[in-house]
Amino acid sequence: MPLANSATTYGAVTKGFHWLTALLILANLPLGWLAAEMAETVRQGGDDALIARTALLFSIHKTTGVAVFFVALGRILWALSQPKPGLLNGDRPLEAWAAETVHWLLYGALVLVPLSGWVDHAAAAGFAPIWWPFGQGLPFVPKSEALSALAGSLHFVFVVVLAGALVAHVTGALKHHLIDGDATLRRMLPGVTPGAPTARQPGHAAPLVAALAVWAAMLGGAAGLGWFEARPEAAGQSLAAVQSDWAVQEGSLQIRVRQMGSEETGSFADWTADITYAETRDAEGRHGAVEVVVAIPSLTLGSVTSQAMGPDFFAAEAHPTATFAADLVAEEGGQVARGTLTIKGTSVPVEMPFSLTIEGDTARAEGALTVDRRDFGIGLGTKDAGTLGFEVGISFELVATRGPE
Repeated sequence: MPLANSATTYGAVTKGFHWLTALLILANLPLGWLAAEMAETVRQGGDDALIARTALLFSIHKTTGVAVFFVALGRILWALSQPKPGLLNGDRPLEAWAAETVHWLLYGALVLVPLSGWVDHAAAAGFAPIWWPFGQGLPFVPKSEALSALAGSLHFVFVVVLAGALVAHVTGALKHHLIDGDATLRRMLPGVTPGAPTARQPGHAAPLVAALAVWAAMLGGAAGLGWFEARPEAAGQSLAAVQSDWAVQEGSLQIRVRQMGSEETGSFADWTADITYAETRDAEGRHGAVEVVVAIPSLTLGSVTSQAMGPDFFAAEAHPTATFAADLVAEEGGQVARGTLTIKGTSVPVEMPFSLTIEGDTARAEGALTVDRRDFGIGLGTKDAGTLGFEVGISFELVATRGPE
């Protein structure tokens, strides 16, 4: 069997690309669906074994998706260099037009499906890595939950188009083989099976325009259904402003966790701080006190944000806020906030070292501490530190101004 195509037959390289692509796609579509279903179960609370299986399936799905992307590129480049055997039913204009339209849809989907999934992965805080030595990111793709969500929605739309095109393609091939009895399907099987193309053949322009119209209709429909809209903020998330001797003008509150061997950083968008502080100590040796209230639903933690809100983790619906109340004291090693951290209804005594500089009526502070998530009943079903680390880092930075005396 020759390697290259001829006017009547497909060569070995084209056939190899065709069946390799088919194998990868037919394996990866159900794998992705199963992984997504398992992830939904994990969001409701899952043990180490379930989380590990879900991560494994996602890694296989993503790695296979990257393979599809490069195989598709190779297939397209090879097709551009080869003559394409003509259709055996070119004298049936509607059938021929439909066949060519489906081919355009397939070629587009074979690139767009894996590429959109790859962008989703690269933009998210990494969960379930791609198994290859070239890193998890993509050039010009920043870490962004919004971008990850958009790419994920596009990925789903493109998968729907791919699935529909595959059904149409297989149905057409079977129709040619079983009803028409021509060599359309046999030409793509091993061996040499020539088929005489009809004199009349469809052009490329009309099927391409039709394929683009299908893409536009699918994207427009998805947009109309709100699939590309930003995720709405959780109800009740906004905290009321507090009156404080020192008013926070800007700042950040972050957590760091280690998941599946990689460190992920999350941040809370909504928190308040009631701060009293004086340069001189009071009778009990304190410089002041602080009470920080944090809206748990305002946390963003990449692709596992929804899971973190679940009952096995922060249980945000039942416990929508966390509180840190502490005295501010100065010790030989520096400033320390010594008090109690309350998360998920459980209070634990903690100490947070912090640095502080005051210039006039402006103060800048930053600090950090590490806690054990198990002390707060978080992720107790996940007992393997390799799946989800026990230690959670908490850090803050802020700029505050002194209020009037």
